Amino acid sequence: MFDLSNPPDGFTDNPFPHYDRLLADAPVCPQPDGSFLISGHAHLSAIYRDTTTYISDKRAAFAPKFRVGSPLFEHHTTSLVFNDPPLHTRVRRIMTAALTPKALARMEPGLIAIVDHLLDAMPQDADLVENFAATIPIQIIGNLLDVPLSERGPLRDWSLAILGALEPTLTGAQLERGHQAVRDFKAYLQDLIARRKASPGDPETDVLTRLINGDDGGTLSEIELIQNCIFILNAGHETTTNLIGSGLALLHDHPDQRARLLADPSLINTAVEEVLRFRSPNQFGNRETTAPVTLGGHAIPAGSNLHLCIGAANRDPAVFDDPTRFDITRHPNRHLAFAGGPHVCVGLTLARMEGRIALARFLNRYPDYRLKQGRKLGGRIRFHGPAYLPSRPFP
Repeated sequence: MFDLSNPPDGFTDNPFPHYDRLLADAPVCPQPDGSFLISGHAHLSAIYRDTTTYISDKRAAFAPKFRVGSPLFEHHTTSLVFNDPPLHTRVRRIMTAALTPKALARMEPGLIAIVDHLLDAMPQDADLVENFAATIPIQIIGNLLDVPLSERGPLRDWSLAILGALEPTLTGAQLERGHQAVRDFKAYLQDLIARRKASPGDPETDVLTRLINGDDGGTLSEIELIQNCIFILNAGHETTTNLIGSGLALLHDHPDQRARLLADPSLINTAVEEVLRFRSPNQFGNRETTAPVTLGGHAIPAGSNLHLCIGAANRDPAVFDDPTRFDITRHPNRHLAFAGGPHVCVGLTLARMEGRIALARFLNRYPDYRLKQGRKLGGRIRFHGPAYLPSRPFP
């Protein structure tokens, strides 16, 4: 039996052969703790659409992991991704109103300026994560919340520590880092919110002001407001960093695909979709059953935790032709990198825009970039992407 809490050697860096075996032999795989690992694309699609039988509320699952009342428990049971209506509906509606096509069009020139500034400042020997991929989403989310530039330094480390606590198994040190990151982030946001209430921004461009003001459905409580500001940073930071970093690594490792994209830059949109499928930034989601169900011949009791393996579903041969091949022209591409149903990622259009502009402008500036020996992955199961990409961008 495959045990997600005790995976085989090498799984963290290269889970994909294991996914292929799960898809072939155990698309619904019981776990020793009574949970179930779900890999098939059809199962995930159906689960995402059914918010009555499969809920996002994780209080029962997180209570023994984080301890009720702890900083991580408070955050991960209040943020949008682990909530159902009515909180999910209220918060999502406010966020969606701030990410309309009109709002994104206003953001694009600023995004281009950020990317071009990073390209201008690119060192001869660069880490394409630190010097490029990780910086872009931090600045974009910082702009969305109108966080002063001088105060953005700790944001990435806080995000990594909080999201790192979602791994299937944790050390005591990792758990405490997550708790402390929530404490520090909350303290910072309480001060920022007080300043913003005293001097509101333009709700058309300042998501924090929009969240403070609420909408016709009401306003958020202080805890809801703070924890969902943390969620906005976390959701928009690591996943987009992984998208851009994985895109640069994949195009380097598949020179035929890089050549196709250089020859036809109009392929950038399908290239971004293929990166999302082939190296999904978020490899796992979770749901809990509210009633007994049968999936893949397995009787699953009510109250069961389901691990939704997005990374495997995006390699399902029932949906994707030759799924182990990286093909920037793939169409259609029904990947689940942004989940699906009512919980489909609220920032998916922004993430796509960041990936498109970052990869296209990087390739235009450094078409012959090379990665050097020593690259490192993030070392996590749930989130997949490079943590260190040593490169020589210049010819």
